[in-house]
Amino acid sequence: MSERIEQLLEQMIVQLDRIAREQKTTRELTSKFVNAMEAAESEIPEFMRRFANYTHDLHDISYMYEERGIPVPPWIFREMERCDDRMHQRLKDLHDPAKDGRFEKIRREMATRDDAHENRWDHTRLLYAPKKENSNETRPSE
Repeated sequence: MSERIEQLLEQMIVQLDRIAREQKTTRELTSKFVNAMEAAESEIPEFMRRFANYTHDLHDISYMYEERGIPVPPWIFREMERCDDRMHQRLKDLHDPAKDGRFEKIRREMATRDDAHENRWDHTRLLYAPKKENSNETRPSE
């Protein structure tokens, strides 16, 4: 009887080792995925990417109607108008350092590049003025 118990214990240990390896692999792959998502979001936030895709889908839907010679329904136009306003609001927030400011941070980093071949466009013209440290807003400037 003890031989049978030893065999069962060995089989259980083998199975537990397999489960442990699978869990380790799953944890490593999940960690790798999360790190990749965070790296991707450092440039473009996920909510912005999804919103831009949705807006682009509406654009494609309107062309689908036009290709068939069917007038684009007014509710599609209204949704496109809403998306236009919302895109403007989101971009404004992403550029405003007082709000999210992610794009402002990226633009500031881009503007520091000195090599003329790295920037075709002038990114400094769109930057907010740097914040003054330790300013006293209640007293006028002396």
